[in-house]
Amino acid sequence: MTEHLDVLIVGAGISGISAAYHLQERCPNKTYAILENRAQLGGTWDLFRYPGIRSDSDMYTLGFAFKPWTQAKAIADGPSIIRYLQETVCEFGIDQHIRYQQQVSKASWSSETQLWTVEVIREGQAEPILMTCNFLLSCSGYYNYEAGYTPDFEGAEQFKGQVVHPQFWPEKLDYKDKKIVVIGSGATAVTLLPSLAEQAGHVTMLQRSPTYIASRPSVDPFIKFLRRGLSERFIHPIARWKNILHGRYLFWYLKKYPLKAKDYLINEVRSAIGEHCDVDTHFTPSYKPWDQRLCLVPDGDLFEVIKQGKASVVTDHIDCFTETGLKLKSGKTLDADIIVTATGLDMRIGGGIEISIDEEVVKQNDLWTYKGMMLSDIPNHAFAMGYSNASWTLKIDLTCEYVCRLLNYMDKNNFKQCTPKTQGAALEEEPLMNLNSGYIERAKEQLPKQANTKPWKLNHNYLLDKLILGYSKVSDSTMVFK
Repeated sequence: MTEHLDVLIVGAGISGISAAYHLQERCPNKTYAILENRAQLGGTWDLFRYPGIRSDSDMYTLGFAFKPWTQAKAIADGPSIIRYLQETVCEFGIDQHIRYQQQVSKASWSSETQLWTVEVIREGQAEPILMTCNFLLSCSGYYNYEAGYTPDFEGAEQFKGQVVHPQFWPEKLDYKDKKIVVIGSGATAVTLLPSLAEQAGHVTMLQRSPTYIASRPSVDPFIKFLRRGLSERFIHPIARWKNILHGRYLFWYLKKYPLKAKDYLINEVRSAIGEHCDVDTHFTPSYKPWDQRLCLVPDGDLFEVIKQGKASVVTDHIDCFTETGLKLKSGKTLDADIIVTATGLDMRIGGGIEISIDEEVVKQNDLWTYKGMMLSDIPNHAFAMGYSNASWTLKIDLTCEYVCRLLNYMDKNNFKQCTPKTQGAALEEEPLMNLNSGYIERAKEQLPKQANTKPWKLNHNYLLDKLILGYSKVSDSTMVFK
């Protein structure tokens, strides 16, 4: 028999766990399950296991509002985050609703039955099973878990050493006393460099162009001071709102005064690294601050290993791989025993699920985003997508709260279906993400469309979304109920 649930959540990472908590709290009569493709919860934090893996947002905002982060370090490592998520699902009974190694491959909406039929492939079983639900909530992130992005490097097959992508780090990779080249300059690369340098002979970060890098204490001194006299019950909301407001101000300042902000960020690097590196060449980007995400280094660990001579930065382009390393466009060569391709993600919205409406397959890049959480013309469906300029979880919590308000409104008014519709409005398109990072540029043809007017615009502003998603009516002129 086909199993039916009120809500199906796809993905047991931060987003799926948040969705489950809010459903239990705000819609206690709803039945639900979380379908997770992997064998463990955690999503990103279970998949990525390279040395030094850590958050690039503070845990007071990356953590849940309903589950205080009580550890000393605000910038947490991957294993600590996994333990935090495991504690959360056990504490709130969410673990009883997670079904592991169950991949959702297709989801089909029927206007006749007003239900989703979901095709689920279970580990070890040849035949998929079918489930139905009233509402489908996609919490599967924004990138492909099966493959990262690696450019086609000329001569890569000639290299006699080992090539590793951070998304698939070998569990027992021996890099002690080895020469390592890390290709890339994003968050993964600047995390790997100091971690690998602890054991490697030398680590070189090879970048095509510099990235803005900012140092931040891993232990917040203000929170450390508060812990002398306050309980965690009071500390958590103070820490959370302090970091929300600080992050919002920082983003505003960087966008409003890009030249001043650039000078400030570069001077901070210059003070931290001294004469040990050519800051103008290796740490001075050509773009404005926040055209791409800033990279965070806790306690300046990246700068410390460079000063100690354990690591270095080279800014150049790759001509080709050789048997012993890399030949650069400048004519220089880099010898390596191991090459790490920290070259980015392969974006995939919605976990690659094939969605169809009344047997017609939907192309998501033809649709418009509604309040940054639903898509035009797709009924009873929402997706969890975090901010590009603030902690991921801030937007996820707002999205999940809104979905619960929407479900309760439908129950109260005896509606079975809700669908955002453009109603024939002439919408002017603008980029969905306000960044020009490589992984976003490569995925433009896959991403749904965004307009420059509400409610078809993703604000990337937590304070504004707190008002819109938290307090505005769910029954606006663009949401059609049946």
